[in-house]
Amino acid sequence: MSSVITFRPKQVTKSLLSTIPPRARDVIVGRFGLDEIPERKTLEAIGNTYGITRERVRQIENFAIASLKKSEAFTKSSAVFEELRKTLETLGGIMSEEDFLEYLSNDKVVQNHITLYLVLSDEFTKHKEDNNFKHRWSVNDDIADEVHAALRDLHGDVSENDLIPEKEILEKFLDRVKVEGKQKNEETAKRWLGISKVLGKNTLGDWGVASSPNISARGIRDYSFLVIRRHGSPMHFTEVAKKISETFGKKAHVATCHNELIKDDRFVLVGRGLYVLSEWGYTGGVVKDVIRHVLEKNGPLTKQEIVEKVMKERYVKENTILVNLQNAKYFKKDKEGKYHIA
Repeated sequence: MSSVITFRPKQVTKSLLSTIPPRARDVIVGRFGLDEIPERKTLEAIGNTYGITRERVRQIENFAIASLKKSEAFTKSSAVFEELRKTLETLGGIMSEEDFLEYLSNDKVVQNHITLYLVLSDEFTKHKEDNNFKHRWSVNDDIADEVHAALRDLHGDVSENDLIPEKEILEKFLDRVKVEGKQKNEETAKRWLGISKVLGKNTLGDWGVASSPNISARGIRDYSFLVIRRHGSPMHFTEVAKKISETFGKKAHVATCHNELIKDDRFVLVGRGLYVLSEWGYTGGVVKDVIRHVLEKNGPLTKQEIVEKVMKERYVKENTILVNLQNAKYFKKDKEGKYHIA
């Protein structure tokens, strides 16, 4: 078991729970998942065990928590609460519940015991999950307010298709956080970003909208996009399939990969099996479509000018371009030797 805490949670909890009646104790154990099997029971499940209503279970839970806070065992456990407070303060003053508990211990039962302590101590403020943020805990209201405000502002600055390197998004975020002192650094900023439900980080370490395919990749097309984007230049579909397997641990059949690339307009075929991203400015279609696009954009051009521009868009032989130019159905040559769209 990996853990950074110095106290023994089960012993602390045993001392605390000894101060309340058996049924109240059972309710707390069930609600917080304090048994060896870390299952947190619902109000309804506990109510069915005792033959009482959900509301009555809630009342017993509230009574038990209030009683625990007034107990001598709670007072004697002050060092435990202080250690947790100092730890969260050192980590930035606010953190998602999941990240904080995982930082403290990778044992789910231990995490459940610590959750009980966070609920009991008035040193901690619990912020419930909403559309913008995950469940989170804080020990400093001013920092919490600043982090929430900075994240909301950052949310509005990131669009659905953005894919932002971690260093860049950390800089954007820290510029918005009006907090001074040692707490304002990149490691803390990563923890603060971790409370956001809107933003997320993909396997390659880039940030964007958590629900977008750039972050929550769901299939071969999404993985291909990330692989080619990271590569930064044309890739053959066999290379893409291989890289998907290496990077994401996903089995990518070559034929399947090729078929998916063909179907998705995020990709442009620029040569024999070579693909690029359309967002890089490449024109879709076959060679004659690229020639047409070049002429529409630039007006009449000489044969050599067309060849140079098309070869920036397609990895093809010069002769392939010249053959397409001879098609009078699509292109015509004027007296000055320049080509137009027919």
